Parts: sequence; structure tokens; C-alpha cells
Amino acid sequence: MSAPQLTRFHRARLLQIWRSAGWPCKDGLEIDLLAAGLLRQQADDAGRETLKLTEAGIELLAESRQRGLRSASAHDRLAQRFASHLMDMGRIVWRELSLRAQVEDEDAAAEAPPPPPEPPDAALWQDEAPPPAAVKRVWRMARPDLFSVRNTSVESYLQPMVHEIKFSRADLLSDLRHAAKRQAYQWLCSEVYYVFPAAVAKPNEIPMQFGVWVLHGDLDEGQFELLRPARHQPCKLPFAVWLALAKATPLQAEHDPAQTALGPLGQMGDDPDRPPAQLS
Repeated sequence: MSAPQLTRFHRARLLQIWRSAGWPCKDGLEIDLLAAGLLRQQADDAGRETLKLTEAGIELLAESRQRGLRSASAHDRLAQRFASHLMDMGRIVWRELSLRAQVEDEDAAAEAPPPPPEPPDAALWQDEAPPPAAVKRVWRMARPDLFSVRNTSVESYLQPMVHEIKFSRADLLSDLRHAAKRQAYQWLCSEVYYVFPAAVAKPNEIPMQFGVWVLHGDLDEGQFELLRPARHQPCKLPFAVWLALAKATPLQAEHDPAQTALGPLGQMGDDPDRPPAQLS
């Protein structure tokens, strides 16, 4: 008999049993874990059956945890490096802000009845096309990896941007499957970019409205390259975003004491054609 193929659901169940008293659920996941030797059954003096992790089960959880720590560490290092890159271009950067954004209500769109069919001669008697159906929008929370604005005191020159950091291909593909998440990013800013190591994906795998930055080389010494600019769209920062920025602290360039002295939106001046301040 071959060993059962373990998934993230098996690992999640192992973690649940490790954190609990071990009462069995008697489902397929536990059958697989018992067959793989990751769990063992035991009974107390009253005959009540519980589950305990074996040494192999504990080792599997430890390996999964270390992989997660390494992945998170690499993601954070890439995010920090690109944040420094943005600050070097004269932008003010925040990490992992929680921002409210409006997106289309997918459930309402799925439940909306189809429009009635038009008569064959409709074009002969209609003076103009009917107005498009109103799209229902809902609020959702968005947490972009990096949110930045230009270092200027003129609102129309802010050019707010979102940069999503994706260190692994699985993380990138998972993000691309969530249309509402991408809509939220677009509602919050003028341009949205994906940033990832060059081997993770090709630019044509990313929707055309999003820009692409790639990292060539290792995390510490590699160079960033802009492969495709994002499509620019006018964006006036909503009041909720302004409030979130006021409550949060932007990242600081530790190697430049002058950056610490800048105000929330900097003191660089109002000329949009002026070269950005170099912070390194």
C-alpha cells in the first residue's frame, strides 16, 4: 500500500490536533494521517479515544513551519529591498497598510437576471442605446505589500502606487485568481505593479493593466528591472486612505538622516518635472 498523498489540509489538521485535546473527528483526513504514521490512537482509563502526534508528525509540522519562516523571510527581504528602491526614487512608502476599497459585488453580478431579449427591429425604433445597468459595489479591506506616493505637497502630483511583492510562483498565481483583490488595488491608486524574482513568471502571464518589476540575481545584491510600466489611471486619494496614511508611519531610509526630518508628505516642492530627490 502506497503512502497517502498529504496536502495542506492534512498539515492543518495535524496542527489542530497538536493544539487541542486530540478528540477524533473520524473523517478521511484522520484515516490518511493514521495510515502515514503521523498520528496514533490511544484510550484513557474510561475508554475514551484520543489522538496524539507521533514523532514523525511532530517532525512534519516542524519542517512545514521552517519552510514557512524561510518563505516569509524571503518575501519580507524582497519587500524591504524594493521599498528602499522606491525611497531612492524619492517616494514615501508604507508597508502592509489596511485600506478600505470599493469593488464590484461578485455575488450580485452572479445573481443578476439576464437582460430580456430585444425584438428583431429594436434598432429601428430606438433613438439611443439603453443606459448600462448600475454595478453594485461593496467595500472590502485591502492590504497592499507596498503603498507609496511621490514626495510632493501638491495632491494632483502624488501618483499613488501599489506594489505587490511575490517571491514564489504559487503566491503570484494565487493572487492573480482573485479579481476583487486586484480591483481593490486599482481603486486605491494610479498604478499597480507586481514585483518578483525573474524566474517566477513571464510578463505575459500578468494582466496588461499591471506593471512588472523583476529582480535579477540574489535578494541582497540583485538588480531591479522594469519590464513593463503599468497603465496609468487618474486617482484622487479617498478620504479613508488619507486617514489611514495619517495614522501610519512611513518607512525610513536609515542610511539618510535627512529622510527622518521630512514631514508626512515631504518638503520637496511642487514642480512635477523636478527630478526626484535621491535618498541614497
